[in-house]
Amino acid sequence: QAVVDFERLGEHAAAFQGHDVGFCCLGTTRAKAGADGFVRVDRDYVAQAAELARAGGCKHFVLQSSRGANAQSRFLYLRVKGEVENLVQAVGFDHCTILRPAVLLCRRQESRPMEWIAQQFLGAVARLFPTAYSVPVEMVARAMVACALQPGEGKVKVLENGAIHELGKA
Repeated sequence: QAVVDFERLGEHAAAFQGHDVGFCCLGTTRAKAGADGFVRVDRDYVAQAAELARAGGCKHFVLQSSRGANAQSRFLYLRVKGEVENLVQAVGFDHCTILRPAVLLCRRQESRPMEWIAQQFLGAVARLFPTAYSVPVEMVARAMVACALQPGEGKVKVLENGAIHELGKA
């Protein structure tokens, strides 16, 4: 495990060398980092890490993005997620897998009251419609590993929430 300073990521290029597969789940919230900080973390840091990974020999990059990601969106969150998807694809990995989960169901150490309320509601909905609006983080992790073990055909693969559920069960 290597601890890096994302503000000086270029100084940590050695940490990105010699890996066949790169996994990226990096992200923050606008509430926590402000709009500029959100863009820096969710787009700039991720794109720079992808570039360093590719330069270090990485062949397959697996990126956790978001349902609704769209570089043309009027909503900052979805626009930034779409922009970073485009930037990561442009790096030129042999394989790039992008997962677009819906609301992530997980336990957090920090307090996010509105997210907690949404998770309670979506957790109940998930019992009736398991793939519609949410996905447990453990299932996303299993799907990411499955993608790395069997990257499949094509240069870029985008997995929406339903496909993440299916792959995460395997």
